[in-house]
Amino acid sequence: MKFLRMVPGYGETVIAEGDARLDHEREELVAEFRRQLDAGMWAGVPITDRLTGRREAQLVTSFDEIPPAAERVLFWPRAAGGCDLRMS
Repeated sequence: MKFLRMVPGYGETVIAEGDARLDHEREELVAEFRRQLDAGMWAGVPITDRLTGRREAQLVTSFDEIPPAAERVLFWPRAAGGCDLRMS
């Protein structure tokens, strides 16, 4: 399994790689997954619809949500800005 950070204008950068079936590598992957989420990143697993061929990402918020057959997990920054809905 590879963890890839999406960098605007540069594409994908490998930030971690390992076999989740091996305990010591799984621990490292779990720790890196948590680091990325704690840094404010979104995480998603690329999936392809078998019938239509459409590609999309399944958002995940914990390592246990990653499908066992997943080869890649993508991380990208959350959108900046937004709107403050609090009333003054």
